[in-house]
Amino acid sequence: MPDDFLKLLGESQRTLDEGFAHLPPNPATPLGESASEILQTVATRLQDNYPYGHPLYAGQMLKPPHPIARAAYALAMSVNPNNHALDGGRASSAMEIEAVAALANMFHLPQHLGHLSSGGTFANLEALWVAGQLAHTSNGEPMAVAASDQAHYTHSRISGVLGLPFISIPSDDRGRMDLTILESLLETNKIGTVVVTLGTTAIGSVDPLDKILALQHKYTFRIHVDAAYGGYFTLAQNLSPETRAAFDAIPHADSIVIDPHKHGLQPYGCGCVLFRDPAVGRLYKHDSPYTYFSSKDLHLGEISLECSRAGASAVALWATQQLLPYTPGSPFAQGLESGHTVALKLYERLSQSPHFLIPIAPPQLDIAFWAARAATPEASSALAQRIFDEAATRDLHLALAKLPMSFFPQNSWQDSNRSGEQYSVTCLRSVLMKPEHLLWLDHLWQRLDAAAVASIGSIPR
Repeated sequence: MPDDFLKLLGESQRTLDEGFAHLPPNPATPLGESASEILQTVATRLQDNYPYGHPLYAGQMLKPPHPIARAAYALAMSVNPNNHALDGGRASSAMEIEAVAALANMFHLPQHLGHLSSGGTFANLEALWVAGQLAHTSNGEPMAVAASDQAHYTHSRISGVLGLPFISIPSDDRGRMDLTILESLLETNKIGTVVVTLGTTAIGSVDPLDKILALQHKYTFRIHVDAAYGGYFTLAQNLSPETRAAFDAIPHADSIVIDPHKHGLQPYGCGCVLFRDPAVGRLYKHDSPYTYFSSKDLHLGEISLECSRAGASAVALWATQQLLPYTPGSPFAQGLESGHTVALKLYERLSQSPHFLIPIAPPQLDIAFWAARAATPEASSALAQRIFDEAATRDLHLALAKLPMSFFPQNSWQDSNRSGEQYSVTCLRSVLMKPEHLLWLDHLWQRLDAAAVASIGSIPR
């Protein structure tokens, strides 16, 4: 790949340079004699990382960007466009509009207003900022934002920044928002926005959006879908019926967030916010008397809270979409399906192992988690840490997560009186988001099993 990557990048760079060849020569600033040594130092220091791009890295949500995204990003950086306004990035702004439209089309939105952002956090902030302006009491008081206790912590933080009350809704034993509790709180008329998570950060659980939409017919509230992690799974054709129903309901949500820098094969940072009603653009209206006089067209800065944004992110996303379009059954969609398949296969193997405890429900997306088999939650947590460390010595990199004991069957530990939601256990966790993980399952399992045997054998008798 490096030879092809550099060749394609070099050819494209020459084509780009030809577009400005008519200008008087402007010699490039020389790198200097020390540049090579500096870059070698950088390369050496960057070795102090986990092998994020390798299939044996199956820990956190880190998926390598596609080579065409890397090349397009590097190519755009020679121009360094700023997508805040057309004057700062004409071509890249047009590409952003097309790339965002492709995302909206993937979700089957009949119309939309949206843009890219620096990531899911800022995209969610914009969605809740809009919601806060639209959801308020008759006295003008802000109404609360509600999200499950498995939703990303950014929602409570964002609500604090925006001055909006925040309510945490307990989750059920599968990590999904408890609808009975949600409805009891909706009856109080204090909730203005419900954040529905399609793919929680910890375990990839999917809130039942279709059922929450049904509640919207009884109560008045906005629905914001945080699909930063799981959004692209709308293309997958091997989801369970209940998970499929949640994704099929996305077109009816008021706003959606998705992160192309997760499953979308993009470099950091690339998030996206979409609104179903383009009329919310009026909330962004502002005057900028000191910049950007040469363009009369509406620019992306007029529908975004962020100002300067890397146009290179839009170029990279657009290029990737041309190579890997968002259609069911496509190679891109098949990569998502393979992640779900390998998570289910790993869950099955874990269920047959004498070393591990599996949760009540199988993975809804491509994240698997499990506990180490031990007499008590404390012993299980300690053993999980040892297995995690031992697996790393075998070049298998997993993750650890402290999760509610209620996610596991009640008889999982002897101390059955401590199986309530307020108690947690440290679990091993694997994000199987690389398509290659399906082919590498045997390699992963051999290392995991060996790490478990070695860790159990190290327990003092």
